[in-house]
Amino acid sequence: MRILGISAYYHDAAAALLIDGQVAAAAQEERFTRKKHDSRFPHQAIQACLEATGTRPSQLDYVTFYDKPFLKFERLLETYLAFAPRGFSSFRTALPVWVKDKLFQRSTLLQELKALQAGIDWDKRLLFSEHHLSHAASAYYPSPFASAAVLTMDGVGEWTTTSVALGRGRELKVLKEIHFPHSLGLLYSAFTYYTGFKVNSGEYKVMGLAPYGEPRFVKQIKQHLIDIKDDGSFRLNLDYFDYCTGLRMTNAKFDALFGGPARKPEDRLTQREMDLAASVQKVTEEVVLGLARGVAKETGEKNLCLAGGVALNCVANGKLLRDGCFERIWLQPAAGDAGGALGAAQVAYYLHGKRERQVNGAIDGMRGGYLGPQFTHDEIVQRLRAAGAVFDVLDEQSVLAESAQALAQGKALGWFQGRMEFGPRALGARSILGDARSPMMQKQLNLKVKYRESFRPFAPAVLAEDAPKYFKLDCESPYMLLVADVADEHLIAMTQEHEQLFGIDRLNVPRSSIPAVTHVDYSARVQTVHRETNPRFYDLIAAFKERTGCPVIVNTSFNVRGEPIVGSPEDAFRCFMGTEIETLAVGNCFLRKEAQNPALRERYEEKFELD
Repeated sequence: MRILGISAYYHDAAAALLIDGQVAAAAQEERFTRKKHDSRFPHQAIQACLEATGTRPSQLDYVTFYDKPFLKFERLLETYLAFAPRGFSSFRTALPVWVKDKLFQRSTLLQELKALQAGIDWDKRLLFSEHHLSHAASAYYPSPFASAAVLTMDGVGEWTTTSVALGRGRELKVLKEIHFPHSLGLLYSAFTYYTGFKVNSGEYKVMGLAPYGEPRFVKQIKQHLIDIKDDGSFRLNLDYFDYCTGLRMTNAKFDALFGGPARKPEDRLTQREMDLAASVQKVTEEVVLGLARGVAKETGEKNLCLAGGVALNCVANGKLLRDGCFERIWLQPAAGDAGGALGAAQVAYYLHGKRERQVNGAIDGMRGGYLGPQFTHDEIVQRLRAAGAVFDVLDEQSVLAESAQALAQGKALGWFQGRMEFGPRALGARSILGDARSPMMQKQLNLKVKYRESFRPFAPAVLAEDAPKYFKLDCESPYMLLVADVADEHLIAMTQEHEQLFGIDRLNVPRSSIPAVTHVDYSARVQTVHRETNPRFYDLIAAFKERTGCPVIVNTSFNVRGEPIVGSPEDAFRCFMGTEIETLAVGNCFLRKEAQNPALRERYEEKFELD
């Protein structure tokens, strides 16, 4: 049985293909269109999934959409009626879009599927899941657990913002829900907006900024904005928010509570923004822990699966793991709406199709997250030559040797290998890599390669067997979704002078033997690298360890600020030429910056400056 799952029309459009219950391929549309968070129908992602598996459209048994548009429209109408007349201007803006593009999505989807291949009765093959059921399915079914509690948290689906489900065998049943407008995801997004970052994409910046601040606003948040119950359930005080009725997240009352208007995106970050980030992060962690403890008590389950946008908060995930209310936790790497495409396909297979579920017990069903398209050697050579690249073609061992040597010399390395990752994290297939031992690497990558805020931390990629020697982590973290403290033996004691520093002034103080991946609170967002899922990336780190004695490297996504992760060899070359990445490995093709045409480099650099 072949089932295609689709998410689209809100943000992060994606496609995923199941073959007899196995996750065969998945990709996000933004990687092909180069439009970040592209929400349009995922034509190219679908084509990539079909081509990767040799599937013809006529072979698809079902196509499943990840939510139910009519329920969303019902929520829209009821919300505006509940808050009338305050929300009329927003309603007037939203209604034409819904009537034109969203309300009749079944017809729209059928038209798109007919364009995929005519002569098929797509109406009989088209199914719809519910938003949070799709999230829950994406978390439970690929997990290594025979049974598990499932917690999903995001901004909002149709009505649901938080759900608790129980998975046993092939069955998955939602037990209880929290409904819009009460949303942990929207609370976090309100602070994302208020601190000057973009909603639905800047939340991870707030998480990264939090360790620079003090959580001095926690009392105000809990007294005025959110009422948290003993079981983690909550209600928001809507007097302080505008997302129900307006086109902003917060209002004047919110401004008054926190001492002024929202920061403008390009204004300088102040200690206030850092303290606000620390405060909302602390409250979020309290809610997540409360919900998880309540779920554990209610279900008696020892295993927990997480999905939804809030599940990308790796700091909260790390604290949840250390809390011990569950013995094992599994996190869907594509936890946001893109992963809903995968969950929708699994709803069709297991719940609609009533197929039995096979569980490995040790390895999850996401295959390391490497589910996107890949390129043959001949395709890579042809595409790089067409882009004007100058490169050497090496054998695999020589590529590993040259790449490891470049890292050991302190150079930034673009790394484009194998199948593309599915989800927001680069996991060693579409990555920029660096030497974690370098005290200047974080600043260099942020300012000269990524063109982003200097405070942003980078993740360590570490050989799985060496992870406990460097981090206080006693489990696998293949998807970079857990934060752990750096092991004591690698820490560098702070001087009295350093202890007096505040905020961003603390950024350039080395805190460990791997300063490029050690955040200001001595933590790191760890990726454990396994030979079973990515042998070439594993071998690269092993080669670096052989040269330096260190099994840890910097791993960040292969892109610059505002762009999706690169999707093709020419995308990788363009990013390489427009930044200060010194070396690039695309398959078995190895590129050095000094060997490239200077005029071509100047053209790419100008393009990035204009952007």
